[in-house]
Amino acid sequence: MDISLEIVRHVARLARLELDGDEEATFGRQLGQILEYVDQLQAVDTSGLEPTSHSVPLVNVMRADQPRPSLAREDLLASAPVAENGMFRVPKIL
Repeated sequence: MDISLEIVRHVARLARLELDGDEEATFGRQLGQILEYVDQLQAVDTSGLEPTSHSVPLVNVMRADQPRPSLAREDLLASAPVAENGMFRVPKIL
C-alpha cells in the first residue's frame, strides 16, 4: 500500500516527530506495510468466534487473605530513625 508523503508528514506532526527526507520515505514504507497487514487481518472471517480479552484463560493465583497477628508497635518503632507519639515522624513534603 502506497502512503503519500503528505500523510506521512501529517502522522509525524500528530506524533510530534521531526523527520528528514530519508526518514519520511522509510516511515512511509513501514506504515504502508502495517496497513497491508491490517487489511489481511480484516479479511479473516471471525463471525463464529466468541470475543475474548485474553488468548488464554486467566486465574487469580493469589492466596486467600487471612488475618494473622501483626508485629508489636514498639518493635516497629524501634527501627524508625525518628518516632514521636507512637508514630513514625517523617519530613514534611510540600
